[in-house]
Amino acid sequence: MNRGFLLGVLSMFCLTAQAGPQINVGTVYDYLDGDKSTYLKRVFNSGDATAFVKVNVLEIVYGADGTPQEIPVANTADGSSRNGVMASPARLIVPAQGMQGTRLLYLGERERERYFRVRFVPVVPEKEDEFAISGEDREDYKKSLTAGVNVMTGFGIVFFVRPKDVRFATVINETGSRYELRNDGNTVVIVDEFKSCAVNKETDCGATTKHHVLAGKTFAFDKEKGREYRFLLIEGGDKKVLKVAGGQA
Repeated sequence: MNRGFLLGVLSMFCLTAQAGPQINVGTVYDYLDGDKSTYLKRVFNSGDATAFVKVNVLEIVYGADGTPQEIPVANTADGSSRNGVMASPARLIVPAQGMQGTRLLYLGERERERYFRVRFVPVVPEKEDEFAISGEDREDYKKSLTAGVNVMTGFGIVFFVRPKDVRFATVINETGSRYELRNDGNTVVIVDEFKSCAVNKETDCGATTKHHVLAGKTFAFDKEKGREYRFLLIEGGDKKVLKVAGGQA
């Protein structure tokens, strides 16, 4: 990026609390299908100043008790590459009212499903951040931001990497008082737009929620009399609209 362009962007900077970069990454859950190895993620900047964004990737692993932990992505045994997800590029310069993309590239085995936290963090660029701008441009940018109160908000997404040979096997067990959906496959299924509504009053509905049912896990709820439960069951590209009647008298 040349200095003239950057200074042109900075000249539009308004000295208000709202001035500065404002990024948006769209959906916060993304999925890499078993036959794909790359995924394009777009970062939008609706603010009035250039956004300098660092992309950080951590792997989410679950302990025996189901507690998640985020750990650095490991290298392969020979140290030649990453064993997991890497972002390319990992540094983005997103112009005001513009968009840039990074590719999430998966390297490693695909025998099982894996999960990653990808964070998009706007920063004030420093020399060690490796953004392709000069020291003079960095100083100009810092001075422009100190003119107002700026809150630069980052975003994190969860990135699901499905196994190479995807297998869906959803098993439903329903009684008069309880509904259970068990995932006996090897990849995540989604219970989307889940809500409970009164049978005789369409406007009496609970909050709409989204649930990820990991392989080997169960989504369940108790059925109340006079209620109806509605949701989408999503298995990869297959979507089913389901309705479940409430509990019996």
